[in-house]
Order: sequence, then structure tokens, then C-alpha cells
Amino acid sequence: MRISMSLPKELLKDFDEVLNDRGYQSRSKGIRDALKDYIIRYKWMQDMEGERIGILTVIYDHHKTGVIKNLYDIQHDFQQHINSVLHVHVAENHCLEVIIVEGDVKTIKKFTEEIMKLEGIEHLKLTSIAPL
Repeated sequence: MRISMSLPKELLKDFDEVLNDRGYQSRSKGIRDALKDYIIRYKWMQDMEGERIGILTVIYDHHKTGVIKNLYDIQHDFQQHINSVLHVHVAENHCLEVIIVEGDVKTIKKFTEEIMKLEGIEHLKLTSIAPL
């Protein structure tokens, strides 16, 4: 099946560089692999149950209107599940936040998905384990 999509020029340039570095002969193959990885990560997140401790890494463009306020509002809404937050300025326009979370995985996933929806969020990744 064929699809078409619009991408920012810089994103496509970066993707093509990754494909070249990894020896891909086809952009389509790279996109298929990226989509498979995305689906696997999503399913893995959906299969988690019970109490978890995790790290949520968030990279965002702090010049996007409202992203900081919205991010902090969401953190306040879920504050009982946040143990710690580390904020780092990584570039002129970008910040990294590392958020340590703990609680029922359904709540952690909801927290993650609320942040994921925000305009200005460029990368988000949740890594978690069951408490030992």
C-alpha cells in the first residue's frame, strides 16, 4: 500500500542521514522499520500492569507558546506520582526534563500521554520497571 506524508525538511534530512549511516538502501524500508519500532514500544507500554517506577524523558522547544505552562500544569495534576524533576537547557531553544515517576502504570501512562499531546514536545520516552 502506498501512502504520502508531509515532513519538515530538516526531519527528512536527519532521517535520510540515519538511513545512510545504517546502510539502508530504501527510505521506505527505513520508514517501515521506524513504524514497527513505534508500534512495538506502544504495545509494550500497553501491556504493563500494576505499580511501576520509571523515568520519563522529555525534550521540548521552550519557545513554543504555552509549552512550559502546559507542561508544568500537567506535572502539578500528577504531582503525587512524581518523585523528582531534573531540568537541563540543552540548546538555545531546547530543554530536557527527566521526570522520575512512581505509581500505577495506568496513571503513569495517562501522565505520559497528556505530555505527548502538547505542541512543542519534540521527544518523549518512558522507561519503567516494577518496584524491586
